[in-house]
Amino acid sequence: MPVKFADILQAFEFADVNGGMGQCHTFVCRQTGKIYYQFDQDDLQELEDEQLPDDIEDETKYLRIPNSRDLDLGKPLVIAFVRESLPDDLDDVRYFFSKRGAYQQFKSLLSRRGAIDAWHDYRNKATERALRDWCEMHSIEIVD
Repeated sequence: MPVKFADILQAFEFADVNGGMGQCHTFVCRQTGKIYYQFDQDDLQELEDEQLPDDIEDETKYLRIPNSRDLDLGKPLVIAFVRESLPDDLDDVRYFFSKRGAYQQFKSLLSRRGAIDAWHDYRNKATERALRDWCEMHSIEIVD
């Protein structure tokens, strides 16, 4: 069953933002292509459109949609971007990511260099490519 790429991307982004603390997981049904949202906290359960299948954890039927970390879209992507677009800042960025607060420092650097839009474009393209590759690897048919 084909799945709209926009639905996969939306589920990825939602879980990536809300799942960083383990609050949300998203799944795609291998047979129907339906996306399910699972919330860990009881007060968020009301956001679920409908009851989750009892066997949502069955990987033969449902596949958990990955997050940024699963797809190496965190620090490795930042380093690749800086290597290509801001090579003179590579050592500074590596230093940022050796300590807490790295993304805030990275965003400040992007702002100073006028590279925020270039970073967002780079990240969005990498995210799309990684999600499409993930879908292909798991035999999920994508439609645009």
